[in-house]
Amino acid sequence: MGHRDDLLQGAKRLLARKGYAHITARDLVAESGTNLASIGYHFGSKEALLNAAVLDSFDEWDGEIERAIDARPGDAPADRLEAFLDGVVRGVAANRAVAMASVQAFAQFEYAPELREQLAAAYGRARREIAALLLERDDVDDETARQLGSLALATVNGLVLQWLVDPDSAPSAADLAAALRRLGQPDTD
Repeated sequence: MGHRDDLLQGAKRLLARKGYAHITARDLVAESGTNLASIGYHFGSKEALLNAAVLDSFDEWDGEIERAIDARPGDAPADRLEAFLDGVVRGVAANRAVAMASVQAFAQFEYAPELREQLAAAYGRARREIAALLLERDDVDDETARQLGSLALATVNGLVLQWLVDPDSAPSAADLAAALRRLGQPDTD
């Protein structure tokens, strides 16, 4: 690995141990075995490096989530959503510190326009990818991607926060899928 990769991997390890807000540039250098100049050369700033590490960590969760969904080919979209959310819950449970660091990073986008742009781009890609996964097809139109992908992402964001705050009372993937199915049923009262 080169300095860039060393810094990125070191930042991800530190995010898991210390959280976003408590990492210094010196921590990054010590953890990665690089030097202070490398941070500026490869990322521009400590914050840009941490943002890259958070975004890269999201990609690592994607594999677990895709495995959960791919195990259910041919299922109805609500069932695939349940599998998707189950993958999210397992990801949060296995990577609580990274999930917490990502929440801290989200709080920074108001002061970091480049992070806001990166997150907006990541959300745009995620909406389309999630809608395609849930519908089990590649040809998802823009409106479907926006609507279905946004619903899934809103559910994910709320679910992650509930699991971080109170995992014992947080809903399961099955709970949320059952609630969505219930919304689709006629009111019998």
